[in-house]
Amino acid sequence: MTAGGLDGARAGVLVEALPYIRRFRDAVVVVKYGGSALAGSEASPLASFAQDVVLLHSVGVKPVVVHGGGPQIGELLRRLGKEPEFRDGLRVTDADTLDVARMVLVGKVNRDIVSAINVHGPLAVGLSGEDAKLITAAAHSGGLGFVGTVLGVDATILRRLLAEGLIPVVATIGTDHSGQAYNINADTVAGALAESLGAEKLVFLTDVEGLRSDASDPGSLVRQVTADQLSQMLESGAAAGGMAPKAEACVRAVQGGVRRAHVLDGRVPHVLLLELFTDGGVGTMVVP
Repeated sequence: MTAGGLDGARAGVLVEALPYIRRFRDAVVVVKYGGSALAGSEASPLASFAQDVVLLHSVGVKPVVVHGGGPQIGELLRRLGKEPEFRDGLRVTDADTLDVARMVLVGKVNRDIVSAINVHGPLAVGLSGEDAKLITAAAHSGGLGFVGTVLGVDATILRRLLAEGLIPVVATIGTDHSGQAYNINADTVAGALAESLGAEKLVFLTDVEGLRSDASDPGSLVRQVTADQLSQMLESGAAAGGMAPKAEACVRAVQGGVRRAHVLDGRVPHVLLLELFTDGGVGTMVVP
């Protein structure tokens, strides 16, 4: 491609993005950044994600980042000589494991994301569901210990931060009415926050290209699905394993007023920008 052709292509990308920038200005976009995306020693995926979040903020979008940290929790538990135990995909969490989860989620992963964003300016503020009673939790059924479910959300602190032009980064620890902490599935929290904030979009960045009608067949990617159709996929077992909490969160959020939910491959560079600001779109989109 000639220099002129390259410049024209770059200009075309900007022109394509313009109507989406106008449309999503002042819109809240909740982005769940998976713990698997942070695993390992390479900082480049996190740096790329931080650039995308800052660009969204720069054009008037109001991003809220929710993160997990399962791989990092498991790694630290093993280093401490404690083998992780799971039941139905959820980590059995005794008091010691809860301490490790809080340490990793609030003290390590949250700080890493905040620091990566703040390379670009004083923008990100880290908090957990324990702060300002953001997330009220209760014990999950099934004898899982201090694994929680979301009872309620008070998004006042998030709205204040967004009004100040800041980017909240939320670690998914919640507390019950007595102050007992619980570790909560990050997909579930992201959906609950998106619903509470009346978000324009809920976006899951994960390590697969999107939702599949057949979990074992990469060729069965579902590009668009309604919330009712996705509920049927959950009932039939088509959306199972690690995808089930994401699918459930998408259904609840869209039925609760979130305009669109997306499941995207976070391994693709700048996939968040591709989804929001281009005509083609990527991954799976869930609509009412």
